[in-house]
Amino acid sequence: MKWLEGNICELVPGDALYPKRLTLIPDPPKQLYVLGGLPEENRPTAAIIGARECSEYGKFVAKKLGETLGKYGIQVISGMARGIDGISQEAALHAGGTSFAVLGSGVDVCYPLSNRGLYEELILKGGILSEYPPGTPAIGRLFPARNRIVSGLADVLIVVEAREKSGTLITVDMALEQGKEVYIVPGRITDRLSDGCNRLIKMGAGVLLNPDSFVEEFWGIAGQKKAAEPQMSLQGEEKKVYDKLEPVPLGIAEINARLDRPMEERKLATMLMKLCLEGVVEQASPGCFYKKMI
Repeated sequence: MKWLEGNICELVPGDALYPKRLTLIPDPPKQLYVLGGLPEENRPTAAIIGARECSEYGKFVAKKLGETLGKYGIQVISGMARGIDGISQEAALHAGGTSFAVLGSGVDVCYPLSNRGLYEELILKGGILSEYPPGTPAIGRLFPARNRIVSGLADVLIVVEAREKSGTLITVDMALEQGKEVYIVPGRITDRLSDGCNRLIKMGAGVLLNPDSFVEEFWGIAGQKKAAEPQMSLQGEEKKVYDKLEPVPLGIAEINARLDRPMEERKLATMLMKLCLEGVVEQASPGCFYKKMI
């Protein structure tokens, strides 16, 4: 173990703090640089990966998954990339959990710059890891190799949105080679962002349909959440609108199409905002609403 400038710790196999999980993978890093902390060896740990240019559905699932894992004390490992990676890690931290990013650059190089806030938060509430020396810039050819560390540090790999020819699938192959469990969040068959995910399910990967149920089944430490019951007695049109919502985001037009009698969209939007104020509905993004979970 060696301390470098900038509070960066350098570990090599054989050091007491070198992660034991990494000693079990086929090609453990010959050196590991750490800024912040290291994942706890005996705590449940999940790696979450997925599309950088993800859909609203992907963002929603990544956030809920990160929140659930963080809340139950399950460590989240990812690559701090745009999209699914960063969203899930940020959600885990905000839920009071811990998360660790494995970079394709030096630990002192924040990439992407748009995740600077997350980078700083990870240093304080988790850690930044890399096998590349400090100062190493983010270069595309370095990223595939770091993925074996992402999966190697985890008990299970979870994939949220991946195209048919996605780099995410490289990490899946590495995880399977390491003997890790792989779970997939399914998507619509018409959604190209889910082609890779759906193909992996067809090939026999595990299916993750509900974060709470997954945690309970995989680690036995959580119960399934249920959709919130209205905190006040809903009647008339409000009740009809609420009943058409789901625990995943739906756009106003899609909600309207589900109603027996569609209404003027401005009126529907106002009603949905009122339901948000009443605490039974949440807004995922402008124009997208879902039933609140408890």
